[in-house]
Amino acid sequence: MMRTTVRAAAGAAVLCLSIGPLGAAGQVSAGVSVGPGGVNAFYLAIGDHYRVQPRLVLEYRDRYRLADDELPVVFFLAARAQVSPRAVIDLRLARRSWFEIALHFGLSPDIFFVPVALERIGPPYGNAYGYYRKFGRAGDWRNFKPGDREIVDLVNLRFLSEYHHLAPDSIIGRRGRGESFVKIHGEMGRGKGPDAASKSPKASKGGKPGKAKKKK
Repeated sequence: MMRTTVRAAAGAAVLCLSIGPLGAAGQVSAGVSVGPGGVNAFYLAIGDHYRVQPRLVLEYRDRYRLADDELPVVFFLAARAQVSPRAVIDLRLARRSWFEIALHFGLSPDIFFVPVALERIGPPYGNAYGYYRKFGRAGDWRNFKPGDREIVDLVNLRFLSEYHHLAPDSIIGRRGRGESFVKIHGEMGRGKGPDAASKSPKASKGGKPGKAKKKK
């Protein structure tokens, strides 16, 4: 009995060491290993932010062959619509676009936008924010028809800025240079680069999207 207890304790210690600390997430889950700034840390952040088990994130990735940056879209839409992630996936399997899925659940397009201070916004966000600033503020979404890639970029912008409590402007710039969301998340988690200094509480509190107020 004593040997069994010792072996179990030793096994648990090895498991904890193999998983390691999670930084911002502050949680661990059996079966998910974490490397500094790696893709698994991205999955754990998704689970932490959207209040789902990391193993569910991995299950959806593997079962439905979703790209890493599509995973936040599934859980974001499910949370906003107050439905199960499977309900979102079922519509996706029926060949609905991400935007069509949002409309199916009665979600307003303005949920995809977060406050930004940039006057000029380049790719991949320029078209969406250009429309929002011109028509969306007045609630005119009649001609707003974003593609799947635009929705993925918008949702991940919101996800990372809220999760790290950072202004989205630097994320926009880094995406414009072609950096992946996995890489951006990893470097933000380590406090690397200028992103760590651009804290923005409004981004995490769901402030009015489009343009942040400038300090006087």
